[in-house]
Amino acid sequence: MASRRRRSQLVFIVGGASSGKSEAALRLAAKGIDKTAPRAFVATGEGLDEEMTMKIARHRQSRSSQWVTAEVPLDLSTWFKEQSRNYRVMLVDCLTMWLSNHIERGTKEREILEQTRALLRLIRRIGGRVVLVSNELGMGLVPAGAASRRFRELAGEVNRLVAQEADDTYFVVSGLLIPLRKEAL
Repeated sequence: MASRRRRSQLVFIVGGASSGKSEAALRLAAKGIDKTAPRAFVATGEGLDEEMTMKIARHRQSRSSQWVTAEVPLDLSTWFKEQSRNYRVMLVDCLTMWLSNHIERGTKEREILEQTRALLRLIRRIGGRVVLVSNELGMGLVPAGAASRRFRELAGEVNRLVAQEADDTYFVVSGLLIPLRKEAL
């Protein structure tokens, strides 16, 4: 008799910029997990300017040595296909940077949405806990430029796809986790 693979536990953390999402995600990702369990921090940000390079360095320093960092600015699905079996916990920070990376490289919106759906299907087929982090861009001022408005709308579409699939969804404000949907933890 073939054994059935265990479905992953998918946790989604969303909040404003500098709201404490990353710190909250690290705490939540490790909650209830054996301290020796292998963990991957999948970073999508790229140090393309001094400010971003400094932010990446600060984030690295905030993680314990238990976390193996993988820099994956674009192809999250390939990383999960090739690496997920090596880890019990995987944290992707963040989907908004991933989306920005794709927009910068000219990826079409429909392709980004299909990549998001494919990533979610793939994540569900692996074991372990997967935590996805993203920015909530729809609660501020309406951007003046059409491209910025479209980016905000696309980020909202990606976030909705993830939230619909996630077992647990949290909103972070001022470093506090507010449960929006809590099924697994």
